[in-house]
Amino acid sequence: MHYLNVLQSTGAYQIQGYPFPAIRLASLYLYYAEALNEVHGPNADTFHWIDLVRDRAGIPSVEESWTSGFAKNVGKHTSKEGFREIIHQERLIEMALEGTRYWDLKRWKKAETVINQPVRGWDVSQQETALYYQPTLLFNQTFKKRDYFWPLRESALIINTNLVQNPGW
Repeated sequence: MHYLNVLQSTGAYQIQGYPFPAIRLASLYLYYAEALNEVHGPNADTFHWIDLVRDRAGIPSVEESWTSGFAKNVGKHTSKEGFREIIHQERLIEMALEGTRYWDLKRWKKAETVINQPVRGWDVSQQETALYYQPTLLFNQTFKKRDYFWPLRESALIINTNLVQNPGW
């Protein structure tokens, strides 16, 4: 990736290379932990990859966190479904504000329940502080089952008559 850098002393333009990460190592670790959990269930290898992400953030290991007295559901990490929820939560936290949540929700087939909730925010039209911070409905968004797939172009359907349009489109 290149960006334009203006040198302040001379006013000249200089292009400098900037390494922009296409994918983070933590993301790969979480993908791998998710895949291992789906194939083998929770085990030492699965815990290892998610613990690498947690260790970098200074958080105790999954086993330590979910066997302590602070966990609401002690032992959640021992079942495949429970560990799946832990991985999903870890991924939502680690990848926050990086543009992956929408695609994760689609992959996990949770988009219909999560995205269909109303979007709420602060009432920015208010002048007083107390009224400004009152939650208000901004808009209602919809996500239907058909939105898991994109529609095929009509020209592609005309060219290849063996193609069938995705459901709902």
